[in-house]
Amino acid sequence: MAIIYNLVTGAIKGVLGILCRIDSQEIEKIPDKGPYILAVNHVNFLDAPVIFTQGIPRPITALVKIETWDSPVLGPLFTLWGGIPIRRGEADLAAFQAAKEALRSGKILAISPEGTRSGNGVLQKGLPGIVLIAARTDVPIIPLVVYGHENFWENIKHLRRTDFHIRVGEPFHLKTEGVTLDKETRQRMADEIMQRLAALLPDKYHGAYADFQKKASGFIS
Repeated sequence: MAIIYNLVTGAIKGVLGILCRIDSQEIEKIPDKGPYILAVNHVNFLDAPVIFTQGIPRPITALVKIETWDSPVLGPLFTLWGGIPIRRGEADLAAFQAAKEALRSGKILAISPEGTRSGNGVLQKGLPGIVLIAARTDVPIIPLVVYGHENFWENIKHLRRTDFHIRVGEPFHLKTEGVTLDKETRQRMADEIMQRLAALLPDKYHGAYADFQKKASGFIS
C-alpha cells in the first residue's frame, strides 16, 4: 500500500506542478509532532490534492463529503489518502468518532469550516462542526489558507499556469473550559476560527469576515 500511495501521490504532485506554480514554503511551519486540526478554507477541487501532495511532515486525513465516493476516480483516491467520509447537514457520529480516533493516533485532521467550495476564494460563513471536535479532543488548531487558483479553468483555456498560494498561521487553542457550548457560542467560536483564516488572506478574499479585526470574541488562546 505504501508503494501505491507514494506512486499515486508523486504522480499527482508532478501533474499539479506542471499546471500550477505552487507557493508551498509555509508548509514548513506545520509542526512535525503532535496531533493538530488543520482549519482550511475551501476554494475548489484543487485544494485537497495540492495540500495532500505538498509534503506535510506526517500523516494527514480530512473530513470529505460522502458524495466524493460516488466518483470512480476521487473515491479510491480519498480512500488511499485516508479521507473520512461525512454526511453534510446532519450529525454524523461515525465521522465524528473517526476524526477523534485520527487525532488520538497523532494525525493531522484537515477540516473546512465553510463546509463547501466558495468557487471564487471569498470566505463564506463558517459552520460550527469544527468546534465540537476541537472541544472534545483539546487539540490545537492550525489555520491554513489557499488562494490564487480560483481562475484555474480560465487559465487552462489560455494555456496559462495557475498561481497557488499557501499560507500557514500560528497554532491556537479554543477556550472551552467552563463554557456552555450552546448553538450561539459554537457559532461565535467558529467565526473566531474563520477570523484567523481571514487574517492570512489578502483583503479581497475576506468575504463574510471583512470586518474580522473588530469582532474577536476572546475564545482563542
